[in-house]
Amino acid sequence: MGVETFGSHPFAFRYPSQTMERPGQFAHFRYVGDKRSQVVYDVDSLTDEAAPIIGELMESKRFQAFGPDTLDEARNRCYTLYTGPAAGPGNGVPTADAEG
Repeated sequence: MGVETFGSHPFAFRYPSQTMERPGQFAHFRYVGDKRSQVVYDVDSLTDEAAPIIGELMESKRFQAFGPDTLDEARNRCYTLYTGPAAGPGNGVPTADAEG
């Protein structure tokens, strides 16, 4: 199973195990934070219901990526994991794909 392009943006990817498309500028990041609310989103586990949330975040340009791309790093920066209705199963749980 490889990574296939998805959508009209050339940098938008869909991974076989995820339910939502990663934002184009964050194609290689699993965790994306909102600087306004200090909430971090595990994009790989979000459902399609979260698309408007992530879309609004990208439009606001108040997002944050983390290096290394881990939940622990986001928590070190005082971000809290999103646990709303669109969080999806496995929210914040590391997968083999996430580290590599």
